[in-house]
Order: sequence, then structure tokens, then C-alpha cells
Amino acid sequence: MNETLTLGIETSCDETAAAVLRGGRELLSNVISTQIPLHRKFGGVVPEIASRKHIVNIMPVIDEAITKAGVDLRDINQIAVTKGPGLAGALLVGISAAKSLAYALKVPLIAVNHLEGHIFANFLSAPELEPPFLSLVVSGGHTALIKMTDYNRFELLGQSRDDAAGEAFDKIARVMGLPYPGGPEIDKLAKLGDPDAITFPHPKVTGYDFSFSGLKSAVLNYLNTAQMKDETINAADVAASFQKTVVDTLADKTLAAANEFKLDKIVLAGGVAANSSLEKTLRTACQRRGLEFFYPSKILCTDNAAMIACRGYYQKTFADSTLNAVPNLGL
Repeated sequence: MNETLTLGIETSCDETAAAVLRGGRELLSNVISTQIPLHRKFGGVVPEIASRKHIVNIMPVIDEAITKAGVDLRDINQIAVTKGPGLAGALLVGISAAKSLAYALKVPLIAVNHLEGHIFANFLSAPELEPPFLSLVVSGGHTALIKMTDYNRFELLGQSRDDAAGEAFDKIARVMGLPYPGGPEIDKLAKLGDPDAITFPHPKVTGYDFSFSGLKSAVLNYLNTAQMKDETINAADVAASFQKTVVDTLADKTLAAANEFKLDKIVLAGGVAANSSLEKTLRTACQRRGLEFFYPSKILCTDNAAMIACRGYYQKTFADSTLNAVPNLGL
């Protein structure tokens, strides 16, 4: 049994997180301190506030992760930290802590791509999962279809050309007066509505790229027109119809890619993976086609350090003291 202990650190946005992983898949602790209540009054994440809160939270969160894991800080064999993409100031807090600890403990430092981390969350929820597979990564800032042929070999098949799916959810929720974060609120409201009540246009983008700005505009136009005409809006129907359009678009492209590249495993990842309609639609479609479907537990869908530790464990490259944040890091 591999006894390597990896300390994972994640501060890319508004969650301060730390986790301890034994080997590649045995999670000993996973601590997340969220800033959602702090940013809710602003309707979204304020970068400067997020950075300052990370500074306050980072060491207590790391201490709690070490304590909950039942190990000593000196037992840690390597440290994995998110280097991007994300908010520059927020990323730098985690990177500074990771570099300092790696230097003090004289252990390797691993710089992790946040998007790859989301994919690796599935290895913690499904220990039997092995590449190759197709992954749909859907978060607040990213929507991407990725073919993963090995632990360190990724091929980007398509991504969002404008708004990510999660960003579209949040923007529509804000216009409808729903609290931040908007995605879970849309999902909750949609359960009370009719997904076929309103026909919104499906984004038409060739290949495996995505675009949700046109759909977002269509929903805004529908709401504005109804308001100008003083018509009553069924908010639940709007939420359900909008969500169905997004989910169908994501599912259709994912299944088409799986068919073209002859992949029999589909992996869902990212914060929007927690959307109940997306999970149900993909699961049902995979069952009909005889495909395996993998989906992380709710706590591993949103930003967390367990996924960063897992990605770090399988990564074969290390960073040095010059490591810096890369806010716009691609796959």
C-alpha cells in the first residue's frame, strides 16, 4: 500500500480548503471554509474581499485538515496547490502558504490545474474509475469537454466561447432576484416549474464548443418583454425551461463526443455537476446507451482541496520557489 501523504490546498475563488490524502484515493480529511454568506450581499464574489478572507482562513483550515486526518504536519510527504485558473489574489494566498510549508518541511511542491482537479474528484468518489474516459467539466467559469486517455494526458475537444454554463445560471438567477450563488437556486425553483412551458433557443455552435450568451439574452428578453407588457411571469417555468435548454445542450454534445471517440465512460465534474437535472439527464442517457456514468459526491463537486491533492498525487511534475499564480490557466 502506498503511504504517500499529500496535503492539498485550494484558494482559487471563495472557498479556503485543505485536505490530506493517503496514496491516490484514500481521503483522510477534507476541510472547506466557504465565503458565500460574505459575498451574497454583493450578488457575487468580490476579489479583494475574497483574498483578504483567505489570508485569515488559510492556516486555521490547514491546521484543521491535519488534525482531522490524525497525522502530524511532519508526516506530510508532498504539497499540492492550485496555481490557476482563478482570482489572482486568492490564488496567491494558497500558493504562498504551500511554498512556505514545502520549504519548511523540505517536501516537493506540486502546482495543480484547477480544471484537472475537478476531473480527479471522481477518482475519490469512484475508486474503480480508470482512464480513458470523456469528461464534461461544468463550473461557474468554465464549460469544457475533455478526453482523458491517461492520468497525465488530456485532449480539449471543446469549450465555451463566451459565458460558461455556471455563469449563465448565476446571471439569470440575479435578474430573477434569486440569491447568490444562483445555480442551486435555479435548480431548486425549476423543480416547481414546467420545463416545456417556454421554448428558448438552443445554442447552435459547430463542433464541441459551447455558447450560452445567446440563450442568456433570450431569457432576459423574455423577462423584459413580459415586464413591459405588465404580464405575470411564472418564475418556476422560466427557471425550468432555461435549465432544460442548458442541460440538453450539455448532454447532447457530451453524448455525441462519446459516440465519435468510442468512449464508454462519461465523467461529470465541476460545480454545476451538482445540478440535479444535469446529473439525472446524463445518467439516464448513459443507461440507455450502455455507457458507464461517474459523478462526484456533492461535497466534491464544488471547489475543494481533496481533488487538488488527488490530481497532485498522479502528477509527475514538480514546482519550485518561483511558482506564481496563473489566473487564466488553460488545460
